[in-house]
Amino acid sequence: MNRAAPVLDDVVRQVERTGFRAHGLHVLVGDDTADHHWSADVRRDVHSVAKGVVVLAVGIAEDDGALSLDEPVGALLPDVALGPGVQDVTLRHLLTMTSGIDMPWSPTETTDWPDLAREFLGRPTAGRSFQYANASTYTAARALAARVGDVGAYVQERLLGPLGIDDVRWDRCPLGHVVAGGGLWLRTAEVARIGRLLRDRGVADGRQFVPAAIVDAMHADWVGAGSSPAYDRYALAGWGGPGRTWRLHGAYGQLVLIDPVADAVVTLTADDHDRADTTAAAVTDLLAAVR
Repeated sequence: MNRAAPVLDDVVRQVERTGFRAHGLHVLVGDDTADHHWSADVRRDVHSVAKGVVVLAVGIAEDDGALSLDEPVGALLPDVALGPGVQDVTLRHLLTMTSGIDMPWSPTETTDWPDLAREFLGRPTAGRSFQYANASTYTAARALAARVGDVGAYVQERLLGPLGIDDVRWDRCPLGHVVAGGGLWLRTAEVARIGRLLRDRGVADGRQFVPAAIVDAMHADWVGAGSSPAYDRYALAGWGGPGRTWRLHGAYGQLVLIDPVADAVVTLTADDHDRADTTAAAVTDLLAAVR
């Protein structure tokens, strides 16, 4: 019996009942898989799911000895003028959105300033307060690039290629750097491969591609992210909940829901920002019935 099939059927019914504008669905339970598509199976921008890919790349680089999550960003980017207090901001702070640097999101943020990373790090920090910002992940990727070279090429060689995900497009800023916090184009099943890697703590095909510790840190040592139940705690690119799950969550309903108890991952790609949270909660309820 394929244990993923009944979960898939239930999720499909949920999506069609609510009108959630999903593109693709992949369900993994144990080693069983099942897929469904509502639209063409093409690569789409998975938005903030890309933040998780940046975290995995940083974990690989740390395991190689190229850098440390707790290294000050100023040491990684020594030619950047730092704002007041920013000398104490580490790569971990950037990736957990706790740098305390205020930069609200803008759809044109990579072109609003000559260099987004310099602008970001040149602002003052208010301490270890949480602010979700694409600029934070972009700056972290710039720091990573200072040690490993082009991040797009590094991710392709060390992470995506080994997972069988080839020739990936990652949007770039005018300076030629990956935008990092989004702009990564993947098919539903390709996102699901990343989800399986997360469930299996960095192991794929019997090999440890990503250190287990970095995957664990994506859903541990939560920082308070606000009062909204769906977004109240955040770690290294991972959101806590709903229920017993944790997730990567991109705008417009890109969801990678990982349920450690059910040994399951549900991946959804979509174009429906408003109904993403209720869909995630419904999927979590369905996973709670998996035995």
